[in-house]
Amino acid sequence: MNATDRTPADLLRSALTTDPARPLITFYDDATGERVELSVATFANWVSKTANLLQDELSAGPGDRLALLLPAHWQSAVWLLACSSVGVCVEIGGDPTAADLVVSGPDTLDAARACGGERVALALRPLGGRFPQPPAGFVDYAVEVPSQGDRFAPYAPTDPDAPALVVGGTELTAAQLVARARENAAERGLGPGSRLLSGLSYDSWEGLSAGLFAPLAAGGSVVLCRHLPTLQGQELEQRVTSERVTHRAV
Repeated sequence: MNATDRTPADLLRSALTTDPARPLITFYDDATGERVELSVATFANWVSKTANLLQDELSAGPGDRLALLLPAHWQSAVWLLACSSVGVCVEIGGDPTAADLVVSGPDTLDAARACGGERVALALRPLGGRFPQPPAGFVDYAVEVPSQGDRFAPYAPTDPDAPALVVGGTELTAAQLVARARENAAERGLGPGSRLLSGLSYDSWEGLSAGLFAPLAAGGSVVLCRHLPTLQGQELEQRVTSERVTHRAV
């Protein structure tokens, strides 16, 4: 990664320049059997489309706050990087009443309705599928994002020293987030080509770091597993082998 990278969006741009074809996120949902693998290029395309949705359709910009009510999921990772691209601060599990906009999964729609700003809903169905019946009062992400542009340019520069993430009551600027991710990557021994299997939730810094930011900062990749406790013993070891896992966070 480039030593001058100071935001998560910078880290993604460097990864795209270095090796766009390598896997970045391999996602498993062990409750449904879903498996999705996204290369750096494919992930970056989703991020660009989502950032365009944020900026152009939802009128979000630097300084806005987004309450993210999503589990550890590849689409959650997309939103985290899209917000970094626009300059929006993400609060994990944040209070929708205090947020400028909210992004919700299917299990938190009632809480998300308390947001007075824009509300986006994700069905979290395999392959990014849409809701069978769109929830009233929400933008269905799977309906709106495909038509967004494949390239993104922010209307205003993003400030590395502006708040970028709030998790567990701790607020981090984009630069602090990147610094922590690099430190965590070094502590775990991650480097280019590392494959970190994470079964941790995204509701803590440890889970966010292991499940996205540290592998991204190191030039590695993550095998992100939702509902991993349902996978035990030999099945888990088979995944470790088949996915060429080098490190674990479970």
